[in-house]
Amino acid sequence: MGRDMRAGSALLGLFVLGGCAAAPQPFAGHPGALGGRLAAPPPARLDVVAPAPDVMAGPAAVDLATAVATALVAAEVPAVAQPARAGDWRLMIGAEPGAMGIVPRFTVLDPAGAAQGEVRGAPVAPAVWQAGASTTLTAAASEAAPKIAELLTSIDAARKQSDPNSLYNRPARVAVLGVRGAPGDGNNALALQLRRQLPTLGEQVQESAEGADFIVSGEVRTGTTPDGSQRVEIQWAVNDAAGHDLGRVIQVNDVPAGSIGPHWGDVALVVAQQAAAGIKDMILKQTGGRTPPDPAKAP
Repeated sequence: MGRDMRAGSALLGLFVLGGCAAAPQPFAGHPGALGGRLAAPPPARLDVVAPAPDVMAGPAAVDLATAVATALVAAEVPAVAQPARAGDWRLMIGAEPGAMGIVPRFTVLDPAGAAQGEVRGAPVAPAVWQAGASTTLTAAASEAAPKIAELLTSIDAARKQSDPNSLYNRPARVAVLGVRGAPGDGNNALALQLRRQLPTLGEQVQESAEGADFIVSGEVRTGTTPDGSQRVEIQWAVNDAAGHDLGRVIQVNDVPAGSIGPHWGDVALVVAQQAAAGIKDMILKQTGGRTPPDPAKAP
């Protein structure tokens, strides 16, 4: 057995040995904080329309729309306080009397003007509502924004589930563009193994970014720890088709100095298996956790 294969086998043992469920998996995938974000709302822009005078009179009506749009932007919803524009989704603000006071009502309309859902805010005392103080408007907007964002996400999910071409109903197309920074043949070996592993988890893999739903690229960094070990860090960046950063799967391990020879061999396989699981998890979170049906199992 050559030196490179012995080094690879030793490093492989560090990855997978331990047996017990509580044992660490040094190269297990850890999606970044953005990994669980499901794009919301369905529109590219949401017009927040000022309420009619019979709902809130005077400048306070525009101030309320502005407060709602500001709160939605803080919740990562692309909202703008403005009159409805052709082709835009819109949020209409209404209100109705309730047992506890005036109840704000927020209705989402699609570009055709069809209502897609509605949420209600916390009741406000009639005199306070009519006064339209900025603190009242800000509080009402901040209370309603999370509900509106959740409604928009539900609308988005329903639309995707009904679309046979959406990621809810077909495997994701994943472009693995390559790896850089690895010593020896690591760049080629890691990219090749990841392209082989992702299809075993149900994804369609391609080498070109054209037509891909997700784009994956890898970077390897090596260094020396204070105790003289070699630190290997692999980052897999996952972007959507528009280039937005969805998060990273990060794998870190400290190995004996010189353990990684010019040939990665089985090490690349294990790294790719665990990285593929992390990337798959990130993709599932982008589609609400729903796994598309397997065409091979269709009746």
